[in-house]
Amino acid sequence: MTLSTREIIALGQKHLLGNVKRQPVVLVRGEGTKVWDIDGKEYLDFVAGIATCAFGHSPDFATRALTRQAETLWHVSNLYWNEPLVRLAELLTSVTGLSKAFFCNSGAEANEAAIKMARKHSQDRHGPGRFGIVTALNSFHGRTMGAISATGQVNLHQGFEPMLEGFSFVPFGDFEALREAVTEKVCAVMMEPIQGEGGIQVPPQDYFKKVSELCREKDVLLIFDEIQTGLGRTGRDFAFRHFETKPDLLTLGKALGCGYPIGLLLSAEEPSAALVPGSHSSTVGGAPLAMALSLELTSRILVPAFLDSVKNKGEHFLKSLNKLVVKYPNLVLEARGLGLMLGLLLSESAGPVSDDLRNKGFLVNATAGSVLRFVPPLNVSHTEIDLLLAALDKSLAEVYPAKC
Repeated sequence: MTLSTREIIALGQKHLLGNVKRQPVVLVRGEGTKVWDIDGKEYLDFVAGIATCAFGHSPDFATRALTRQAETLWHVSNLYWNEPLVRLAELLTSVTGLSKAFFCNSGAEANEAAIKMARKHSQDRHGPGRFGIVTALNSFHGRTMGAISATGQVNLHQGFEPMLEGFSFVPFGDFEALREAVTEKVCAVMMEPIQGEGGIQVPPQDYFKKVSELCREKDVLLIFDEIQTGLGRTGRDFAFRHFETKPDLLTLGKALGCGYPIGLLLSAEEPSAALVPGSHSSTVGGAPLAMALSLELTSRILVPAFLDSVKNKGEHFLKSLNKLVVKYPNLVLEARGLGLMLGLLLSESAGPVSDDLRNKGFLVNATAGSVLRFVPPLNVSHTEIDLLLAALDKSLAEVYPAKC
């Protein structure tokens, strides 16, 4: 017997932890940019698993890749080599110019590995005591103890103190504050090229070039967390390309598996030597099933014509969002972002607009309180973007009429 929406939610509330706030929707099927709930209602998905489902839902080629690998070998542990693992590492090191890869199960785990590598590299190079890591206020790096300690949102620390020692935070994009924070006790600077959970914050164009120069001057590692921005999301293969710099360590997740659990740390040659056998590992990291799927997905994302299409659609989307800034100046304060990672800053809470759009058949995420975040599948069409924009225009006027 099929359960109703109300029955499934009630059962979930009884048996699942209340650590996340779910929308009152039970999704049962997805195809491309669309999903359907248990009652048959159709939605255009502009959340995409929080910037994860780069090709939308249930793409045929991904299903075939999973099926092929599932028929031969699922998991062997990292005690043995497997071909998809090596081929994916070769692809991603060659395209980034970094040297070594470590695969795990999530973005947070990739950030944990980066934190450990940075500290171990510094100790090997300089001796103990130089373990500080500078990150940005409003950043988000994950929920594990290391990753949450690196996250510059104090409200996410509450109740879990003490955080790991050695993390300090500076305003995102403020180079002088960063310069002061990089003392002789610091081993790394860890940043998102664009802050996602922090409200789609884009730094000044020259910021990361100066950050990179400072890191070289102070002999500290530059870590880019591209778990949300990486692999096509911003219209380039990696967001660091926009800022004329290159990290020493790069973390990836989300689009790397398009919904299948996977994380990755990529490292330059020298710091990679810090993690020797026994120093760090992951039981199912690099498993053939995940590697074969990711190899198929990543190869398609990195096609130049596909990246150009993301860039063009993003420019059209941002231009249209800026028209809403002009149309509703008392409500819509700013449109920002790159590629298909865009945000609309409101003078009011974004949640009610997100709820109204859901009722209209569009899934949109509200983040940082007053920001609507748009991170659709990268293969979303111009027509689908325009449908969302028309619905958004109506929602703004209907939810906050006094501001319009």
